[in-house]
Amino acid sequence: MVFLFIVVAIVAWVVFAYNRLVSLRNQVDNSWRQIDVQLKRRHDLIPNLIEAVKGYMQFERDTLTQVVEARAKAVSAPDQASRMAAETQITTGLGKLMAVMENYPQLKADENVLKLQEELTTTENQIAFARQAYNDVVLALNTRIQIFPTNLIASNFGFKAAEYFKGAPEEQAVPKVDLSMTTPRA
Repeated sequence: MVFLFIVVAIVAWVVFAYNRLVSLRNQVDNSWRQIDVQLKRRHDLIPNLIEAVKGYMQFERDTLTQVVEARAKAVSAPDQASRMAAETQITTGLGKLMAVMENYPQLKADENVLKLQEELTTTENQIAFARQAYNDVVLALNTRIQIFPTNLIASNFGFKAAEYFKGAPEEQAVPKVDLSMTTPRA
């Protein structure tokens, strides 16, 4: 009787552990789809923004070309890893584009450009929130796959660790703040 109870308890634990791993894997997939929705929205905004600013920014063709090429790579990426790399390039390119746009006062007065810039900023914030939620679920899945004894279930049923969505290296750099009082006061 005790032996039967132990066997039932082990089987129940295996079923629970397996179902928890499946649930976490599905949450990772769902979180990636949420990022995908926001990335699609960003991809749709980029051509409109490029079209709106290219007349003003004739001398910034390299920046515009970088953004357009990165978008094309992201749209046609064959797998998630190459898509993440392309999305990082888009983020970098859009950051440069927004910084360069500050040099063109005509763009600051164009309502269409301002509206697109606002939509793009909102989308970037939503991507950041979705990326954070994705990485949280990846952490939960990867932890569950690596801890004992769940790692036995994960390895026997083919569960693999998910990859984190990493930001661009420029996003991870610590900004330099100069608090020195070297500027003379009038």
